[in-house]
Amino acid sequence: MEIVKLREKIAYGFGDAASSIFWKLFTMYLLFFYTDIVGLNALAVGTMIFITRLWDSFLDPIIGIMADRTKTRWGKFRPYLLWMAIPFGIAGVLTFTAPDLNDSGKLIYAYLSYSIMMIVYSLINVPYASLLGVMTSDTKVRTELSSYRMIFAFIGSILVLLLVEPLVDFFSRRGGDIDLKFGWQMAIIVFSIIAIILFLLCFAWTKERVQPIKEKSNSIKSDIVDLLKNGPWWILLGAGIMTLMFNSIRDGVAVYYFKYCVIDAPVFYFENIDTNLAIITIYLVLGQAANIAGIVLATPVSARIGKKYTYLGAMALATILSIAFFFLGYSNIALILVMQFFISICAGMVTPLLWSMYADTADYSEWKTGRRATGLIFSASSMSQKLGGALGVAIVGWLLAYFSYTSGIVQTVETQFGIKMMISLFPAIATFLSAMFIFFYPLNDKKLEGITIDLEKKRMEDAQ
Repeated sequence: MEIVKLREKIAYGFGDAASSIFWKLFTMYLLFFYTDIVGLNALAVGTMIFITRLWDSFLDPIIGIMADRTKTRWGKFRPYLLWMAIPFGIAGVLTFTAPDLNDSGKLIYAYLSYSIMMIVYSLINVPYASLLGVMTSDTKVRTELSSYRMIFAFIGSILVLLLVEPLVDFFSRRGGDIDLKFGWQMAIIVFSIIAIILFLLCFAWTKERVQPIKEKSNSIKSDIVDLLKNGPWWILLGAGIMTLMFNSIRDGVAVYYFKYCVIDAPVFYFENIDTNLAIITIYLVLGQAANIAGIVLATPVSARIGKKYTYLGAMALATILSIAFFFLGYSNIALILVMQFFISICAGMVTPLLWSMYADTADYSEWKTGRRATGLIFSASSMSQKLGGALGVAIVGWLLAYFSYTSGIVQTVETQFGIKMMISLFPAIATFLSAMFIFFYPLNDKKLEGITIDLEKKRMEDAQ
């Protein structure tokens, strides 16, 4: 079995750093951008995000099937990183561009630009996710690769959270006038360039190694039938949707929570670099740092007690802590930050485990059927991520409208209460359901070890 070296692990992580730059912008700032910068209604924006991601989610399996049947000198999945890197950056800029139109025109533009972004995102991210399944067949190395992926994903997120507001502020002040629309567009151009470079490095420095047992082409029908019969994958699908809803709801409402609820939060000034650091930035960056800590913990903890029970324990603890968050006062900044730290550790632990377990279900399917459809399994899994994320962000928009949110004014007690529930109790429901799904997951480490040995024997026999 060929060794996956450190540079390749880092390069694989670069791919998710690039994706996460925009995923974090979508989950943290897109709803806020449309309501407070563009000036659209929260209900309309939540519906737009849900509809756009919903139909795009069903595109993912088609892209997975297409990637499984792609044959180039670079492999099946890596070429998409090369082909789609620049379109990805351009689509990102268009998404955060606010044209001077009436409300109907702005909403139509939002639908079109965000739809294009999601299509391009799928065309690069589905093959990227599938790449994990063919870089190695070693399930422990897959968990390690998944950890590298998630660490760099959160590094990309931290980069966004630290730089987005300073960049927007810097570019907005051109010529002495404040133009937030221009500031946002220029800030996104900077992030787009970074993302393009990271995707190209991921393409250049990774390698596809795992080949299917048989070289004959599978029919699309057989691939889909195999997926529908893959019980462990269905369980992960439910767990993944709930986990993404948990993250998306907490992330999507955080800006509103600190702008309209934690009103008197301190702002820290750093004289050496002449800049202010708002408590929302500290909260978000602390969460990403804690996510990384959780990812680092995932590998040793899962090696000791298994992926399933690590995931189950993390989601159970996140449920308890999220409920406790509801009872914190708005002025209790220290405890808010402490709770954010520990909840984010739990969220960080489950993310690499989820993607490593998806790769394991691809092995399980090949072991059961003799056919491998890595791209379809990962694309269908990516679909669940989009569905969970879409529901999470859309729910925030819908609930803001339900609790009578109006941008730019002091919110009513009812609205503040609704925002508080969205950052605590609603995420707790999602983590509880995620834990319930994973409780029934049947692939423990011992069974996976036997599956891996059987598959290696079959591949050797096939090669001979």
